[in-house]
Order: sequence, then C-alpha cells, then structure tokens
Amino acid sequence: MTFSNKTNLHPSTFILIGIPGLETAHIWISIPFCLVYILALLGNFALLFIIKTDPSLHEPMYLFLCMLAVADLIVCTTAIPKLLSLFWFRDREIRFEACLTQVFLIHSCSTMESGFFLAMAFDRYVAICKPLRHSAILTHTVIGSMGLAIIFRGAVLLSPHPFLLRWLPYCKTNIISHTYCEFMALIKLACAETRIRRAYSLIVAFLTGGLDFILIICSYIFILHTVFQLPSKDARLKTLGTCGSHVCVILVSYTPAFFSFLTHRFGHHVAPHVHIFVANIYLLVPPMVNPIIYGVRTKRIRERILKVFNPLKA
Repeated sequence: MTFSNKTNLHPSTFILIGIPGLETAHIWISIPFCLVYILALLGNFALLFIIKTDPSLHEPMYLFLCMLAVADLIVCTTAIPKLLSLFWFRDREIRFEACLTQVFLIHSCSTMESGFFLAMAFDRYVAICKPLRHSAILTHTVIGSMGLAIIFRGAVLLSPHPFLLRWLPYCKTNIISHTYCEFMALIKLACAETRIRRAYSLIVAFLTGGLDFILIICSYIFILHTVFQLPSKDARLKTLGTCGSHVCVILVSYTPAFFSFLTHRFGHHVAPHVHIFVANIYLLVPPMVNPIIYGVRTKRIRERILKVFNPLKA
C-alpha cells in the first residue's frame, strides 16, 4: 500500500511482511520460534521464583539476574506474540501507536539488558578484586540504586525514539519488511530528511550498548590481572569459574545484537532475510538461554532447582 495523497502522511496502520523471501516457510519457522518463546517464559519465571523464595540467593549477582530476567521477558513478549499471529493467521496489520510502543519497549529494554550486564560485571570485579569489601560496597541500597539508574537511563534516552518517528511523514509506503517494528525499519519508510534522527540513534547506541561493552571489557581486564596473581592454578580456575556464566550470556546477547546493529546501518549487501532472522534470534535466544546457562553453571541455583523438583531429597 503506497500513499498517493500527500495530505495523509501518517498511516493508521503498518503492514508487517515477516521474513522476506521466506513467506512460504513462515508456518515451519513459527514452530521453533514458539517453542523457544515458551522455554524463555518458563525459564525466566522459574529463575525469578527460585531467587525470590530462597533468601540465600538475595545477593548482588542474583538480584541483577532477576532484573535481567524481567527485561528479557518484556523484550520477547513485546514482539513474539505479534510475530506468531503474523505467521499463523497472516495478521500483518499493526496500528501506528502500537508500532511506536513496540519500538520503545524493545529498544529501551534492550538498553536496560546491556546495563544489567555491566552491573553484573561490576559485581564480579568487586567480588574478585576487592573480596573483603564486596558486601560493604554492594549493599541492597546500592543495588537498588544501580537498578533504578539503569532503568532510568534506558527510558530517558530511548523515549525520544517514538516521537522522532511520529513526526516523520510516511508518503512512500506503510509496508515494513520485518517481523516487528524497530527504529531503523521505520526510518527507511520516511520521505523526509532523517540524518539527525539516525545520528541520535547511533549516539544513543554507543552511549549505552557500546560504552557498556567497553566497560565490561575493562572490568575483565582488571579481573584477569587479579586472577593471574593468585598462587595456585586451582585457585585461578575456581575464581574464573565464577565468571563463566556471565561471560556466556554476554556472548549470546551481544553477538546477534552487534550483527543486527551493524547490518542495519552498514550491511547493505547482507540478504534481508538473513538480517531479519538474526534480529529475531536476538529477541528470542538470549531470554531462553540465560536461565539455562545460570541454571546449569551456577551450583546454588542448580541445587535449588533440584530441591523444587525433588523435595524428598532436599
């Protein structure tokens, strides 16, 4: 649907086409997507329940993990139900206001996830480099303040995005070549100068995800420096083992995020279906994998899960 009437520059609805070139396979693609979404819901709710009901897990790393789980649930639930409706029932229409809401929630909560990864890295830095001061530095008040600061940062920096999109004229088309609404997908539909809006989005991405990633790397440089000064190999391996889960979830989350970000802005030769498929993996896979990684690799969470499912051995 294209707009020939220049007076109507704001469509009431957008049309999502799904994954371009793979429309005939949407039903088959929806099966693993649905299973992964269900696992993400079950895993994150189970993680929240276990940490909430076990006072011994009310420590900084696990509290930040709870915040991450909530952000994961919001991100995937904002996009996946509509995606499944599109794949199953060909429900391609999404109202303009709902599209802008989806843009804000996905981008702001993704930014919050990045902040929680940084907070968890800071926790590991304090626990390994300043172990005697860990409980004094990361009190519950400090943890709560850090969580609120991360949420505030994500909400404030990303809140202009819907307004920047709302004020644009869309006289080209209302068809979005994607499975959900995102900032760059809508920017490409506008028939006005968008350089400033693109620049703002790029600056925000660097000040959040990019800066967080740099600070995470810095924290691990200090951690590795401290670890390699330990006297024995066993002590070094045991200390590094406490960081294993955090490193795994960072790799799982940042890899598709960076790929999606870079291809949207610079990857003009990347096939559209590849980019959109990776963008969906970014929304689906980390929320499913994060609880599994912490459930398998963290002994205390693993023991708590076993107690829940086998109370006779508790």
